[in-house]
Amino acid sequence: MKKQPISTFEAAVEYLCDMPRFTSKNTLEDTRAQLARLGAPDQRIRNIVHVAGTNGKGSVCAYLHSVFSRAGYRAAMFTSPHLTDIRERFRIGAGLISREDFLKYFLQVYDSLDWETLERGEGYHPTFFEYLFLMAMLYFSKEQPDYCILETGLGGRLDATNAVSHKELAVITRIGLDHTEYLGATLEEIAGEKAGILQKGVPFVYCDEVEEASAVFVKRARDLETEGYPVSKKDYAFLKFQNKTIDFSLHTRYYGYIGVTLHTIARYQMENAAIAARAAEVLCGGDKITAAILQEGLARASWQGRMEEILPEVYVDGAHNADGIRAFLDTVREDGCEERGQRRALLFSVVQDKDYETMAAQVVQSGCFERFYVAAMETKRAASLASLKILWQKEQRKAAERSGREASSLETAVFCRDVGTAFRRALSEQTNDRIYIAGSLYLVGEIKELLGHDKF
Repeated sequence: MKKQPISTFEAAVEYLCDMPRFTSKNTLEDTRAQLARLGAPDQRIRNIVHVAGTNGKGSVCAYLHSVFSRAGYRAAMFTSPHLTDIRERFRIGAGLISREDFLKYFLQVYDSLDWETLERGEGYHPTFFEYLFLMAMLYFSKEQPDYCILETGLGGRLDATNAVSHKELAVITRIGLDHTEYLGATLEEIAGEKAGILQKGVPFVYCDEVEEASAVFVKRARDLETEGYPVSKKDYAFLKFQNKTIDFSLHTRYYGYIGVTLHTIARYQMENAAIAARAAEVLCGGDKITAAILQEGLARASWQGRMEEILPEVYVDGAHNADGIRAFLDTVREDGCEERGQRRALLFSVVQDKDYETMAAQVVQSGCFERFYVAAMETKRAASLASLKILWQKEQRKAAERSGREASSLETAVFCRDVGTAFRRALSEQTNDRIYIAGSLYLVGEIKELLGHDKF
C-alpha cells in the first residue's frame, strides 16, 4: 500500500469507499493506540453517551439529540450507516460536517498512519468504520459540543466506538438475533456483546423487553457496581393515530405521565422515544429536562428511512432483520388502509448476509400486501434476484397452501432487475394504493438517490 496525495473531498470519499478491499478487522487495542497517536481526542470530549442495540439505535440517537437541542445544548452525533451522503454520519446541532472539515480530519488520520510500514505490507490501517470514528473524535474534540452521542457500528464490546476512555451514560436498545456469525447465536450471547459498552460506575438505560437480554444486563450492572434504568411497555401507552402522527402517554421519572406526539406512523418509535427520554432524564435531571422539553424535543425529531413518507402514500423503512421486519409489520397492520379502501404493495430487497429467508417468510405470510415488487440492489452485498425469486415463490406456495388459495396467487410478485425499475413500476401500477419499501437500509439509500436525481 503506497501513500497517495489526496487533496479533495471527493478523493477522500473515494479512498474510504475503496478501503474494504485492502483492510482487515483491527482490535480495540489498535483503535485505542491510534487515538493516542492522534493526541487522545476522545479524552477532550465531554458527556459521551454511548448507544448500542440490535434495532432502534439510530432512532434513539436522533430523539435524544433533539431533546438535548430543545434543552439548549449543543449536541454532536456520530451514527451509521449513511443513506445518500457520507457526511450524514457526523452532526453537530442541525448541520452536517462541512466538506472542508471532512477533508481536514480525513487528512489528519491519513497523515498519522505509519506509511513506511504500510508500504511494506505490514502495520496498522483503520477499517472504513474505524477511520470515520477517528475522524469524528477529532472533529468533536475541536468543536467541543455539550453532549456527544455515539452509535455503535456492530456489537458493542469490540466495536471501535468502545475505544473511548470515558462515558457519562450508556444506552442499550432492543436486542434481537442479528449478525449472529459475529455476536453469538443466542439472545444471551448477543446481549453480552452489547453489554460490553458498560463501564464501572457509569449508569445505563436499557430496553427491558427481552427477558434473556435483561438478565444479562442486570448481572453486568451488579458486577460493575452501576445502576441500570429499564424501559418497557409499562412506560408508554398508545393513544391514537392522527394526521400521520402518533399520540401516546409516556411515564417520566419526574413528571409522571405526559402526553407525547411523534411525527411518524411507526408504532415501534414509541419504544425508542421512551428510551431516549429516560436517557435524557437520567443524564440531566428533572430541572434541565422538563416535561415541555421532552414533549417538544420528541415531537421535533426526525430520522430518515424509518417509516418515512418520501412521496404521498409511499413509505420507506429501514427494517433489515427479522426483528425489524416484525416491528415494521406491526405498524403496517395498524395503518388503516382497509378502512380507507386502500391496498398495499411492498418493494423488497435485502443483503445476502442477513437471515433473508426468515424476512421473506414474514412479509409473504403476513397477508398485509396485495402486490410485491422484488429487486436486486447495486451493493455487492445484495442477495441476487435469482435467489430471491426462488425463495419468494417457495414462500408464496406455502402461503397459498395454508390459505387454500389457487396457485394463481403466485402472480402477486413482480421480479425486477434493479431497484429503479421496481420503483417506477410500483408507482405506475399502484396509483391509488399505499407503497411500502423495506428490507435494507441500502435499499432506502438507493430509493433516496433515485428521488434526488429524479430517476423515477
